[in-house]
Amino acid sequence: MVISDELHNRIEAALDTVRGYLKSDGGDVKIHKIQEDGTLQLELLGNCEACSMSSMTMTAGIEKVVFRVAPEIKKVEAINQLA
Repeated sequence: MVISDELHNRIEAALDTVRGYLKSDGGDVKIHKIQEDGTLQLELLGNCEACSMSSMTMTAGIEKVVFRVAPEIKKVEAINQLA
């Protein structure tokens, strides 16, 4: 998989669509790394780091918008998400 600026920009634009929701709860998200195997690693920031609902936010919100704009991404994971 080619990791281009264009792919990075599409993912950032997708994340921007959920940032308002995250920021309203004192959190945010940023791209940590896009791996060659199609895994997108994200860092949850602020209140999102320790939120018990972070797994639902990842599945219901973040993954959904990322997969929609970047079908080449096969997996989305938070590097600091609580288990």
